[in-house]
Amino acid sequence: MIAALYKTKKLLKESVGKQLVYQETSLFGSEYKANGSFPVVGPGPYDRKWYATVHIENGLIKKVE
Repeated sequence: MIAALYKTKKLLKESVGKQLVYQETSLFGSEYKANGSFPVVGPGPYDRKWYATVHIENGLIKKVE
């Protein structure tokens, strides 16, 4: 799972149209995709207070659920 480095899910939602600020956490390679959807956790990889699904298009956040 990718760690989205935003203090709150609201701040992540406010970043629609921008590049995702993230940290890879997988031991098995990169999970980030420039086009696609994937789950994220925040505000960091070890301090998991919220979860979301991020939709990325052309390297920019298109939608956050």
